[in-house]
Formats: sequence, C-alpha cells, structure tokens
Amino acid sequence: MNKKNIVLCGFMGSGKTAVGKQLSRLTSLNYVDIDNYIERKTGKTISEIFAESGEQHFRDLEYEAAKELSLKKGYVISAGGGTLLYERNVQVLKESCTVIFLDVPLSAIKYRLRNDTKRPLLQRPDKDRVMEELYNQRMPLYLKAADYRIDATKSPIGVAKDICKIIKK
Repeated sequence: MNKKNIVLCGFMGSGKTAVGKQLSRLTSLNYVDIDNYIERKTGKTISEIFAESGEQHFRDLEYEAAKELSLKKGYVISAGGGTLLYERNVQVLKESCTVIFLDVPLSAIKYRLRNDTKRPLLQRPDKDRVMEELYNQRMPLYLKAADYRIDATKSPIGVAKDICKIIKK
C-alpha cells in the first residue's frame, strides 16, 4: 500500500466499525471513526449537532475532520455512511488514503439492522423503504469513491484479513 491511511466506507450496517477495529489490530494502524472524532472535537453528539446547527454545519465539520485525518499517517478511518457522498470529502481523503468499500447486499443490511434503536433514520415505520431508497442512491457513489470493493458479508475478522491481502500487494 503506497498511501498512508485506509478509509472504510459503506452503508450503515456494513461493518465499518467492527472491521475497522479488527483491521487496526491486524495491521497495528490506529483506528478512528470520523463521527466519533467530530463528537470528541465538538463535545456534542452527531444528533445534537444536527438538531442545534443543521446538516450543513455537520457536513462542514465532517469535511474539516476528513482534512485533518488525511494529514495523519498510519490510520484505519471509518467514514460515516454519508461522508463519501460528498466530492470534497472524497478528494481530500483519496489524496492520502486507500478507500475500501465494504459491500453488503441490502437484504443483509436489513437483517443486521432489524433491531437497531440508535440510528434516528431507522426509528420509523417505513424504515425498510427508507433503507432501500438510501441504499440505491448511495451505492453508485460508494463505488465511484472506492479504490477497492470488498465482500463484507463475512465475519469482521474475515473481512479485515481480506483487506490485508489487498493492501499488501
């Protein structure tokens, strides 16, 4: 791998956090989640930022976080589900990072998120329809941003091992 960081992207429930932690352990790279990074910097949760300042403010914070993290070396970075939907984030991250898309079919996503109570977007009666619409909108953007596409239907350690094989080439 000739870039200094690895970015994991994918739809909610694709395993970015679990795979990122396993990949960090296998590679001895530091692990950071962009959303957690923003929360630590601001002292607010993502939900609070959205409620108090709106989505655009959050997206600006996300861009600043992407710029800051792209300047670091030796990180596995879990991008938020929406991070790589914005070209400015893609550009800044791809300068120094290898972007890996964790590909999981919608049916598996729905199964994984069936009991989710934390994602505001899914706390509604039509969550399956919402997931399907978002999935279909986001999939082409994830694929466009990614340097590699990985089947992420395996266990997190299995996916992390597959990523290790790619980055060692």
